[in-house]
Amino acid sequence: MSLAPTTSLATPGFNTRPLQIALFCALWSFAFVAGKAGVADCPPLILLAGRFTLAGVLILGLSALMREHWNLRPRDVALCALLGIINNALYLGLGYVGLQTVSAGIGGLIVSANPVFTAVLAALVLHEALTWRKVAGLVLGVAGVAFIVWHRIAIGAEAWHGIGFTLASLASIVAGTILFKRLAPQGSLWIGNGIQNLAAGLVLIPLAFSVSSAGDIVPSWRLAGAFAFLVLGGSIVAYWLWFRLLTLYGATAASAWHFVMPPLAMLFAWLALGESIDLRDLLGVIPVAVGIYLVTRPARRPALAG
Repeated sequence: MSLAPTTSLATPGFNTRPLQIALFCALWSFAFVAGKAGVADCPPLILLAGRFTLAGVLILGLSALMREHWNLRPRDVALCALLGIINNALYLGLGYVGLQTVSAGIGGLIVSANPVFTAVLAALVLHEALTWRKVAGLVLGVAGVAFIVWHRIAIGAEAWHGIGFTLASLASIVAGTILFKRLAPQGSLWIGNGIQNLAAGLVLIPLAFSVSSAGDIVPSWRLAGAFAFLVLGGSIVAYWLWFRLLTLYGATAASAWHFVMPPLAMLFAWLALGESIDLRDLLGVIPVAVGIYLVTRPARRPALAG
């Protein structure tokens, strides 16, 4: 399977894309909750180093057992490793440091601004069309997210330095998204994801143990559950779905689904962690939903002349 976008003829049958999108949004949103739970009992960089290393070993190990054909050139391996450092180590490393002092809901909220910066950069670097419909959708998405952010900051529930780390995390995922589309590594999505995870884990291991120690880990069932979800649901399934959506929809449209993360992350954080949620937060969901529809709706084809 190629990591680069491909064009194929439509075939009859059940359309699994909506299910893939729904699963991606649910897993990606809940990962903020699992991350928040995990960093309560484990230093963030140690948690991520273990997560990425184990996920990489599992993916590549299963690939070897299944005798999946290794069709990556040295260039593709190097590109996957680079993307792993940006999309995994930097993005989540910065984000998890931020989660120590911000809520899971606000973490998901800030990262959901990804589509705005991705759309602008994709138009400049990738020459993706930035139509009035996409612009309107992005503006609505930003308005909804900004409304929720304003309310959350107004109640004084978040630390500004944690927000700073989360903003740096946002910059990393935007850069990784553009680089993935620009460099277009070829090969299996599955194996490529394994290389990205393993590269991120190997980079983080020395850094993690230079700023913290294994003695800082507090063993608990909460940590075990969070770690299991982050490895299996986050690093393996959610990231595979993310890169698949990028190949199917392009950088702008795929990134627009990040606008749905704030309400989902807040809902999951309320259910699992007891974080506060307010009706005014949920009002921001309306423009967000409309914005996603406008950005991801396929362009209308011109009618054929009769």
